[in-house]
Amino acid sequence: MTRPTPVVPSGRAESHLLTSGGMYSTEPSDVEEIRRTFAAAWGAMGAAWGVAPSTAAVQGYLLVHPQPLTEPEIRRALGLSHRATSVALRQCEEWGVLERAEPRRSGQRGPAAIAYAVAGDHWQWFRSVASARRERETAPLIPAIERCVQLAEAAGRSDEAADLTTRLRGLLRFVQLFDRGVADVVRAEPRDIERLFEVIGRVDDATVNRLWRLLDEMPPDQVLDGIKAVSRLSPKSAQRMLRLTRFLR
Repeated sequence: MTRPTPVVPSGRAESHLLTSGGMYSTEPSDVEEIRRTFAAAWGAMGAAWGVAPSTAAVQGYLLVHPQPLTEPEIRRALGLSHRATSVALRQCEEWGVLERAEPRRSGQRGPAAIAYAVAGDHWQWFRSVASARRERETAPLIPAIERCVQLAEAAGRSDEAADLTTRLRGLLRFVQLFDRGVADVVRAEPRDIERLFEVIGRVDDATVNRLWRLLDEMPPDQVLDGIKAVSRLSPKSAQRMLRLTRFLR
């Protein structure tokens, strides 16, 4: 297999790699090459989202590695400089996608080094990233738009000022609704988020279309009342209601 290009080249990358048995080999296995290829692809995806490629690549590499790794091991595997790897690990910790594991030796002399592993399962780091993006992006944006709405409202009664006010109000409502939706998801437990997406993934297209039509034809207040009523049901009551709806079809 062809070795993938390092995400952030820093001279010639070292080829010593930690194997699953804790020993070092001089050449990467086919499995290791796949890990590196995946890390490079994950790094490119991160760049598209505004995340440093090296940061995303480090997360991607640990996502598909069976054990925690130290900074030197990650640096050698991805061909990164010490500085780039250290910065990437720090940013991954800040995003909540990596956590520190038990320090251990990485085949070098000296004290044991800090090891890093993926924080929880996929749904946990997904929630951490979504929560961090909300705090960094939409949360600061809402007060800024609110301030612009106030300025537009005070700008006079011209058609231009009225048009600007309308546009800003529409944008503010959109951002507020989006922010509320993200907030409701990230405050749930990872297991609950997984179950929600699992259910959504099992809904067929015809059912989804019927739900969209139902949502479009019912007044918002009635939809809200229905959601509140369902939320007050116990699991047993909800199951009885579902059995009744099957009988009435």
